[in-house]
Amino acid sequence: MDLRPEARSDFQLRLEALRKLLREGEANTQEDLCKALFEKKFDVTQSTISRDLRRIGAIKATDGEGQTVYRLPDEHYGLPSIVSHNLGGLLIDIQSNESMIVLHTSPGSASLVARQLDNLRSSIGILGTIAGDDTIFIAPISTRKMVAIIKKIREEL
Repeated sequence: MDLRPEARSDFQLRLEALRKLLREGEANTQEDLCKALFEKKFDVTQSTISRDLRRIGAIKATDGEGQTVYRLPDEHYGLPSIVSHNLGGLLIDIQSNESMIVLHTSPGSASLVARQLDNLRSSIGILGTIAGDDTIFIAPISTRKMVAIIKKIREEL
């Protein structure tokens, strides 16, 4: 990693350009982001984009059309009310063991469902979620209340 002042400013400029692209929603895939940054005179590869997305904390989400998109965590994209009340259709299965709850969703839907669960965490009794593409790990506040938590999750989705 080059730590020269001019290298750091190029790095910072690239990250700011990436943030701007995500805010504007002009590019959704890593390939789109590469092309858009190249047009802005940044010579990047898909690997660089992937690392930069992690650096800025971008999250993968699913838009209203089912397409995977990247979003910035500091930007709260509220779920439209029609979507937030119909997430149950994305749920395939809920399982648990003595310490964790695991939800399986339609492919690409886990981030969307996990975000809704995180927004409701205190009311349903969870500490938080970790989402992949179609799987969500949920940490309950109390393992003694697993059945009640699963019931609340089903009701909320």
